[in-house]
Amino acid sequence: MTTTIVFTVLGLLAITLAAGVWVAVSLFSVGLISLGVFRSMPVEKLLAQMIWNVTTTPELLALPMFILMAEILFRTRLSETLFAGITPWTTRLPGRLLHVNVLGCTLFAAISGSSAATTATVGRITLTELFRRGYDKDLAMGSLAGAGTLGLLIPPSLVLIVYGVLAETSILKLFIAGVVPGLLLALGYMIYIAVRTLTRPSMASNEELHVPMVERLAGLRHLGPVIFLILMVLGSMYGGYASPSEAAAVGVVGALIVSAMQGTLTFGNLRQACFGAVRTISMIGLIVAGAYFLSIAIGYLGVPRIIAGEIAGLGLSPFGLIMLLLVFYAILGCVLEGMSSIVMTLPITLALVTQAGFDKVWFGIFLVIVVEMAQITPPVGFNLFVIQGMTGEKIGRIAIATLPFFFIMAGMALLITVFPEIVMFLPENIKLKG
Repeated sequence: MTTTIVFTVLGLLAITLAAGVWVAVSLFSVGLISLGVFRSMPVEKLLAQMIWNVTTTPELLALPMFILMAEILFRTRLSETLFAGITPWTTRLPGRLLHVNVLGCTLFAAISGSSAATTATVGRITLTELFRRGYDKDLAMGSLAGAGTLGLLIPPSLVLIVYGVLAETSILKLFIAGVVPGLLLALGYMIYIAVRTLTRPSMASNEELHVPMVERLAGLRHLGPVIFLILMVLGSMYGGYASPSEAAAVGVVGALIVSAMQGTLTFGNLRQACFGAVRTISMIGLIVAGAYFLSIAIGYLGVPRIIAGEIAGLGLSPFGLIMLLLVFYAILGCVLEGMSSIVMTLPITLALVTQAGFDKVWFGIFLVIVVEMAQITPPVGFNLFVIQGMTGEKIGRIAIATLPFFFIMAGMALLITVFPEIVMFLPENIKLKG
């Protein structure tokens, strides 16, 4: 009977997704059918109660605000100001302006929370400039796709908010835990770009750019809007002045101020931002509600306990379990969008890793890194589609160009597994309020 339950749940998920059913509808339907077949209980009452519980969670209030903030900023001139402010500081680095992709995405990730928004905003000007100046096209596209994934890891992160709600752990701790791995990942990208262009100088433009220190310092004024927003959002959270939800509202106000100062705060732009935010929020909200209901359903069915028992029977070490999950999520990322893969599997995988002795905060960061890998794997890698829309290149070429950055992410996942203190040092040593 137990084996039948497991295969039924997994089979229904596979069939509905393969049939092209919306992820949220798939999650709801599998939970309803499974409970209806294997348990005699008032499913409709359970469904209504679970949807109400998860959608009224105070921590989830941060999600629509951060999404609205990103939508407003996408319609400003932040991409131009980022490029102008960062460019003077990269002229002497091996790879020169290719580093603007990484540094620009790192900074914008700290005010966005979305991988696709980060990639689109930064790439809107950097790709055009890099192509025009003669930089290698594949390295330019690959570095943008890889660095764009930092929008999921560097706080504020939409995926970490969803994970925190479903895993019932502190979103603020998750945010601060993502800082060091995010910066290390950005450093890894920059080292790869430097090494690649040193071994093949033709990949970088041979133009000589000598920018005096006075001009470099003067160019920092272009980063003012970004620094202003980072201080408002992250500063208010880590300083103990605001909860994540309150900081998100502060971020929206800051985005409106920046938009007004840049002259882009028009009724048309604001209307588009609001509609874009509503569409994204509705999609994520349905997926989160469906995932929460499915997790409750499979909990009643005992699926996590069954699968945990089967995996325990394999005799895997904690490290072996994490490596299995790394491969599993890398494969899953080829057919599912990152957030969907997390919410669909979390009820099972979270039980496994906590039983193996891993911290929930650590696992959240690990999951985000492997989900970042899914952002650049075909056929559903969102960052690949964003870059294809900007360049017109084939998905296959873009995917091959991002492959080195995929392996850098995999290396980071291994690194934090061997040295978990990379993730846990800040959350364990900094006293956080709220």
